[in-house]
Amino acid sequence: MTANSFYSQDELPGLGLGQVGHNVLISRKSSLYGAARIRIGCHVRIDDFVVLSAGDEGIDIGSYVHIGVYTNLQGKANIRLDDFAGLSSRVSIYSSTDDYLGGFMTNPMLPNEYRNTKNQAVHLMKHVLVGSGTVILPGAVLETGVAIGALCLVAGHCAAFGVYHGNPARMVMKRDMKLLEWEKELAIRYGKE
Repeated sequence: MTANSFYSQDELPGLGLGQVGHNVLISRKSSLYGAARIRIGCHVRIDDFVVLSAGDEGIDIGSYVHIGVYTNLQGKANIRLDDFAGLSSRVSIYSSTDDYLGGFMTNPMLPNEYRNTKNQAVHLMKHVLVGSGTVILPGAVLETGVAIGALCLVAGHCAAFGVYHGNPARMVMKRDMKLLEWEKELAIRYGKE
């Protein structure tokens, strides 16, 4: 991607975001819905064809975050990515889902009385890494340092510094915590932003 593939720092205020820090790169090919409910920290890159569709509770993106191509974050409840989180390509995070069991109809174009939508916040804490093709469902909480392998289905809670893989995702090992030392060094060298 070239420099002009992203909105310039001068253009970012015109996107109508609820908050945007400095050194933020947002692809001109991304789509932002409910922009006033999207809050972005500093040192963030959002790549081509990313869709951020913020519902009533919005989307909160910390600092030093990367969101890879074709990734989708959507839903009525809050989606929160803390500092140093990374989403690989084609990750989908949902804070809302329809009832698929047949007792209700499914489709956002129907009146609410015909639907049974589940809305629950999703939280990815600091240093969470999510592999390509992963789907994260409403209510998921990924604690600090969690690493999710490619093509996983995450529905629920992932314990800190666990490495998860599979469908449904299950912990397969623990992740090294050295990255916390690197975080401290970064803060000393560059200050807290």
